[in-house]
Amino acid sequence: MQADLFLAQAESLNLLPCDGQVHDLGLVLAKREADELLHQLQHHVPWQADTALIAGQRITSGRQVAWYADQPYRYFHSGVLREAKRWDLPVLDAIRDRMEQLSGAKFNSCVLNRYQDGSQGMGWHSDPEAQGPHSVIASLSLGGERKFAFKHKLLDERRAIFLQHGQVIVMKGDTQRYWLHAVMRTSRPVGPRISLTFRDFPESEDWT
Repeated sequence: MQADLFLAQAESLNLLPCDGQVHDLGLVLAKREADELLHQLQHHVPWQADTALIAGQRITSGRQVAWYADQPYRYFHSGVLREAKRWDLPVLDAIRDRMEQLSGAKFNSCVLNRYQDGSQGMGWHSDPEAQGPHSVIASLSLGGERKFAFKHKLLDERRAIFLQHGQVIVMKGDTQRYWLHAVMRTSRPVGPRISLTFRDFPESEDWT
């Protein structure tokens, strides 16, 4: 009952002015719990450098990634085949349960991104596997505070939020269809950050 009330209160405030929904659920983890989770993920996830195919050349970014899922899903993104690891990291189980309770959605995969400092970010993009009026992405931030920005694909509208250690936002509705989002780089000193984005990957689709 408390979780339902909490979600209803959070969803009464939409960060976007139109064409989608982004709800800030605030700090859902206590600092000690967030610190422990950050430490475990730093040391127990088999991180890999993120790559993309640009002008026929494979480019490696400083950001590191990992993708876990209930099934061996795969899709092409930025010209590179992405393949999910089997969901065998126990520390993710409790976090998935928490994200499902908070968001009211079910998730079968989790994409993790690790940024070593403020010089590393993620450019403007949307998540094609989560487009549609019923799609939901729940994102948990750990570590250094970073600016998370939104830009409408057609209108002159922008929004931004500073994500803190243990904070959760939920993107839903037509957000991915009409909005781009990005993790902005910064020159100010900032510690490592890990984001966990939980989503329901569509088994019947082949995303490119």
